[in-house]
Amino acid sequence: MLFLTAKDAILDRVAGLDVGADDYLVKPVSLLELLARVRALGRRSPIWQGDTLNLADLQLHLNTMTVERQDVKVQLSNREFQLLEYFLRHPRQVLTRDQIEHALWEWNREPDSKAMAMLVHRLRQRLQVLDAGDWLQTVYGVGYQLIASASSES
Repeated sequence: MLFLTAKDAILDRVAGLDVGADDYLVKPVSLLELLARVRALGRRSPIWQGDTLNLADLQLHLNTMTVERQDVKVQLSNREFQLLEYFLRHPRQVLTRDQIEHALWEWNREPDSKAMAMLVHRLRQRLQVLDAGDWLQTVYGVGYQLIASASSES
């Protein structure tokens, strides 16, 4: 994930990187530099394959906001798509609620107290249609992680 922002203080850069940014650019920025950094991020990502993110046999199609597994496709809402994309860009990692909120909601805008739980619940329902609802796991007291079942990764 690349942050492009006008916030240039060191603490802003550190906060951006701590919430999941892989790179941080301060505006104004050269278009050539921006494109080079996007290409570099693509080369570093072992899960990026064009317009699709993968975990085991689960595929998220970035251009259609659909998730697919075993020839079954499910359309996602904008927020469900953002959440699944964030998990797929950080596979198997335990992500805290703060990390997810910072990645999905605008700066200085906190979601309602139950928004995160409801969003995770809705995404699990969508994944359940693909027989992957148990892939989105709660790590109590910490956050969530997306991890494929053992039978899917073999």
